[in-house]
Amino acid sequence: MIIIKNQTELAAMRVSTRKTATILHQVAAKIAAGVTTMELDDYAAELARKENGSCAFYGYHGFPGHLCVSINEEVVHGIPSRRIIRDGDIVSLDFGLEFDGFVGDTAITVPVGQIDPEWQRLLDVTQESLKAGISKAVEGNRLSDISHAVQTVAEAAGFSVVRNFVGHGIGRDLHEDPQIPNYGPPHRGAVLKAGMIFAIEPMINLGTHKVKTLKDRWTVITKDRAPSAHFEHTVAIGKIAPEILTIPAGK
Repeated sequence: MIIIKNQTELAAMRVSTRKTATILHQVAAKIAAGVTTMELDDYAAELARKENGSCAFYGYHGFPGHLCVSINEEVVHGIPSRRIIRDGDIVSLDFGLEFDGFVGDTAITVPVGQIDPEWQRLLDVTQESLKAGISKAVEGNRLSDISHAVQTVAEAAGFSVVRNFVGHGIGRDLHEDPQIPNYGPPHRGAVLKAGMIFAIEPMINLGTHKVKTLKDRWTVITKDRAPSAHFEHTVAIGKIAPEILTIPAGK
């Protein structure tokens, strides 16, 4: 069942999601060659404490980090560690914050120094695919219109769409109905209504769409070891236009 939030709940979500986005962007600003992924994790935890919130991923089904840090061929769910970020890497951060009973969820992929031009194009196209998906988050459209818009942009650029992991509803819980694939035909699924809130999150690969999970049981990588990019916003379905909720303070 897709939960429709009332105006009071939507107002609370605006607070939690803005805090989520602000923390993510503060952590992203710390990404540089020589920094470890655990340093980023520690900083996210510190910022969450200062906001009187809690990191939504920490302990979720046993996940050991406060945020997911995925580098290069790592698609999602990278566990923070002593791994050192290097010049030329792309680093995906995925962060969720629970504040006052509501959860925000957002992700970004950051280039480190000078990166391969084709990797930069991957980042740009993934952002464009997210924008395309968000543009369909309007009352009266159907759920798969979001999915189809993401796929169309990504595949037109020659990239592939991860099929094993999807976007989702969000609110009082990190993962609510519905699941939102990043591929599929248009005009299918539930009719969108104002008050629905979704985490829309394309995961786009330079090579094959196929992925596998490492022995740590969390980190997902591309099967061909080609790089992957991940961008995500929490979005409220609008009557006329979507509302992106994960906008950092001051933006």
